[in-house]
Amino acid sequence: MSVYTTVSAEDLDAWLARYAVGTLAELAPIASGIENTNYFVTTTRGRYVLTLYERLPAEDLPFYLNLMAHLARNGCEVPAPEPDRTGALFSILNGKPAGLVQRVDGAPVTSPDVRHCLAVGASLGRLHVASQSYRARLTNRRGPAWWRQAARAVRPFLTADQNATIEAELACQQGWGRLKLPKGAIHADLFVDNVLFAGDRVAGIIDFGFAATDFLAYDVAIAVNDWCDAAGALDAELAAAFLAGYHAVRPLTDDEREQWPGLLRAAALRFWLSRLYDLYLPRPGELTHAHDPARFERLLRDRAAATPRMPELPC
Repeated sequence: MSVYTTVSAEDLDAWLARYAVGTLAELAPIASGIENTNYFVTTTRGRYVLTLYERLPAEDLPFYLNLMAHLARNGCEVPAPEPDRTGALFSILNGKPAGLVQRVDGAPVTSPDVRHCLAVGASLGRLHVASQSYRARLTNRRGPAWWRQAARAVRPFLTADQNATIEAELACQQGWGRLKLPKGAIHADLFVDNVLFAGDRVAGIIDFGFAATDFLAYDVAIAVNDWCDAAGALDAELAAAFLAGYHAVRPLTDDEREQWPGLLRAAALRFWLSRLYDLYLPRPGELTHAHDPARFERLLRDRAAATPRMPELPC
């Protein structure tokens, strides 16, 4: 669990006065998360998730929160942010920008199967279709410039072989900015723990803290790397199901299919670097944990060696 900013019941009760959600009944820290501080909040009128944004500047928050509101209005499985009495979607709590979203009834799946992958692929397709009418834009703060900066920062902690692998992949990805692929608002962190299921149905897509404007197919690659992983290798059956679900909602272009191997590698590199960074250069927090970087090291090495092509999809 990561709690960077402690919130007491008294702190929150005073802050909640700006909302029409009743008074505080229960406050509990959420046992997951790396970037932000999260609490489950129960009031006399409902159940919510409180997020204190630890790294995101306040001026960027409207992009994330208005995106969630836009997606919810357009029928996506995204919890809507709760506006305060003035209509604002966030305000300052204990020195940090903070907001409430409706709590979703559901739970992540720990071992996704074909049904889960098909459903999540379709949900991501709907999210991307809806995001095309979202006018706000925000550069991806974990894009290629950050990859290079993070690689320099973690270099002293790695073996020569690991550093060589990262440098080779950075060189391979130098053409990233020249890719001509469809762009829009993406989730950019659609891992299994950020999708809540009720049975076989996607109940909610959560944690938009890395959302940005970027290649839509890159968002698909990020998700496929996590949802369709078989001990580092790509599970062909799960990947085919995920992509079929997505393609049925938003057909992938020929260019996106051609660039698929490189997108998978870029997604693996980004998360290997972020997990290395969190492991070796952690922020101080009351309770913190860092995910194991080794998994994404294996993913990158596999994607670079195997060059997995996109499966055939219906026209």
